Amino acid sequence: MRRRLLLALVLAGAVVSSCAGSQSGTKTASPGKTSTTAPVRPAAPTPTPTRLAVSRGPRPSIVLIITDDQRWDTLWGMPIVEEALAAHGVTFTNSFVVNPLCCPSRVSVLTGRYSHSTGVYLNRPPHGGFEDFRDAATIATVLHGAGYRTGLFGKYLNGYGTRAQDLTYIPPGWDDWLAFAGGYGYYDYALTDGGRIERYGRGPSDYSTRVLAGRAATFIRDTKGPLFLYFAPYAPHAPATPPPGYGDAFAHFSWWKPPSYNERDRSDKPAYIRSLPPLTKRELGQIERFRREQLETSLGVDDAVRTILDALVKTGRLRTTFIVYTSDNGVAWGEHPLSAARKLVPYEEPIRVPLVIRYDPLIGEQPSEDGHLVLNIDLAPTMAALAGVSLPRADGRSLLPLLSTEREPPWRSDFLVEHLAGLPDPKVPTYCAVRSERYKYVLYQTGEEELYDLVHDPHELENLAGHARVTSVQRALRARLATLCNPPPPGFTALAGDGR
Repeated sequence: MRRRLLLALVLAGAVVSSCAGSQSGTKTASPGKTSTTAPVRPAAPTPTPTRLAVSRGPRPSIVLIITDDQRWDTLWGMPIVEEALAAHGVTFTNSFVVNPLCCPSRVSVLTGRYSHSTGVYLNRPPHGGFEDFRDAATIATVLHGAGYRTGLFGKYLNGYGTRAQDLTYIPPGWDDWLAFAGGYGYYDYALTDGGRIERYGRGPSDYSTRVLAGRAATFIRDTKGPLFLYFAPYAPHAPATPPPGYGDAFAHFSWWKPPSYNERDRSDKPAYIRSLPPLTKRELGQIERFRREQLETSLGVDDAVRTILDALVKTGRLRTTFIVYTSDNGVAWGEHPLSAARKLVPYEEPIRVPLVIRYDPLIGEQPSEDGHLVLNIDLAPTMAALAGVSLPRADGRSLLPLLSTEREPPWRSDFLVEHLAGLPDPKVPTYCAVRSERYKYVLYQTGEEELYDLVHDPHELENLAGHARVTSVQRALRARLATLCNPPPPGFTALAGDGR
């Protein structure tokens, strides 16, 4: 019954588009807030929006929900997120990560800093992983110091718990700690509960997203005063495994494929992309299955969102809690032609992520879309500003001006994406990229370049680097990259001689 209800809700919404490219289920948004035309469930009256300083009065609770490897164009398949969050908040249609890999992205979320500021570029040492992260100053330590009760439930950082001595380690700033220990999974996994190991099997009640959601709800119910909840399920990371009851939810959907799907003409792409063979019939079938299973697995996250929201309602917090829904990076579904779950590359599919924020006191009843370029490094500064405290050495900026004012605030027009070659895919060279509102320029350690006009070529099919008609654009973007990519990733010498 529950599955049929979910599918009915999904089918009544934006599913007709079925992931139809980067604009699936939404209209193209220019910078600034625009009212959405999607049907919404009637809601009870919400507090009148106010633009008073957010630090006045009791500090609001904060809930950060961060999924694993979820593409930005998949929220249409999550009716609870759509109806309970997006229909009461702001959906950011141009939300990105600054390093499309799990560990460095999560470090950026916790610190508000680029990889070149944290030193964490990869999932494992050197230059990555839990072992290389200096965790003395994070959004958890800042909010804990401001009087928040803090709790992490789910995935922390790659490498945490792989050594026995790590299992009793709780990073600074966390009051409640229920983290995956030594690995991740939907079944047959272990959690460290403040240093005590809990092991789970393969029964329906062991499904990790549900276990974590239940414990997060208990944390909410047991907390007096302001709380900070960091909810980080493994879903919908590969091997995407739907929860019991959802294994066939998207089995009968037909999928739209973008022009970049199994891209044939890659003569203008860098060598590591040119060397990829066309995807075989078997690989294409695996991609189709993975895409379906990711969406079905996301329904388990959707249920977890409901569990968390129910706990907020029961404790009288929902209308005053700042709720963020996002992911650590996206993945490829056969574009360019990258096999299922490939990331690391600077194309839109891995660097673009969903971002929805609900906070009734500032946003009010009317849902909206916002097209500003916003980044994962903006989340920690936003939460700190909401609590009325500062976050040391943050590279990002608070999103509150985009939520709390009708005027157009000064905002970025471009940003940096950086990557250091290494595991899990050492064939992707080190690179720095600048992504603006119109263009994307990538410079690899190999000296190869990519330049795309995203307005006229949103699927990144035609590499314009070296074309005479864009010489001035390419020169300007390379100069901008020299400013942003500073310091560069270790060993990155491609910008040598650019006046740095």
